[in-house]
Amino acid sequence: MIKLLVVDPHPIVSKGLELVFNAMRDIKFLGSVNNGEAIFKFLKHTPVDVVLTEINLPQLNGITAIRRIKKDFPNTKIIMFSSQAEEVYAISCIKAGADGYIPKTTDVISLKEAIIKVNSGKTYLSDDFTKRLTQNSKGLKGSSYYKKLSTREVEVLKLLASGKRNKDIAKELVINEKTVSTYRARLMKKLNVDNLIDLVEQSKIMEL
Repeated sequence: MIKLLVVDPHPIVSKGLELVFNAMRDIKFLGSVNNGEAIFKFLKHTPVDVVLTEINLPQLNGITAIRRIKKDFPNTKIIMFSSQAEEVYAISCIKAGADGYIPKTTDVISLKEAIIKVNSGKTYLSDDFTKRLTQNSKGLKGSSYYKKLSTREVEVLKLLASGKRNKDIAKELVINEKTVSTYRARLMKKLNVDNLIDLVEQSKIMEL
């Protein structure tokens, strides 16, 4: 039986997933937490096979959490289960160490399939997204501007868009403020903006 931890800041989502998984024979719902830091407190005392997590989390964002989980609990599989645009964040999450990405618009059967697949050591992306990648002859180097961003740049962009200061971002990502400033300048250049407000607005467009 696959032992599962759900990470989501919304109680209704977590409760709904609990009810869904409690009705399954091959997946055991061990519990849920509502922020990034709580993941590690839970895993320290309760080993799980798969972590199903949102990207937008309080205290520690999802992409940063992926890196830490893979470092501290390398055998734990991770699936991003998010309302964020798949074409924007899926590849960044996989590059950061996630084993799968599935949109919250998916059905229960596909969600179960994703969990079983990553638990067996495979990577899961939705059929639609996989087809789009396959049809794009340039693969991950497509012409869309968001594909020009590195995983770390996406991470910094998400934190800037959430209103965090350079100092706060540096602390969360365990880097210095000067490095954050460098990423910020690089983001502005790549996204063709010249101020923070426009940068945040551009991040919102990416999530449509």
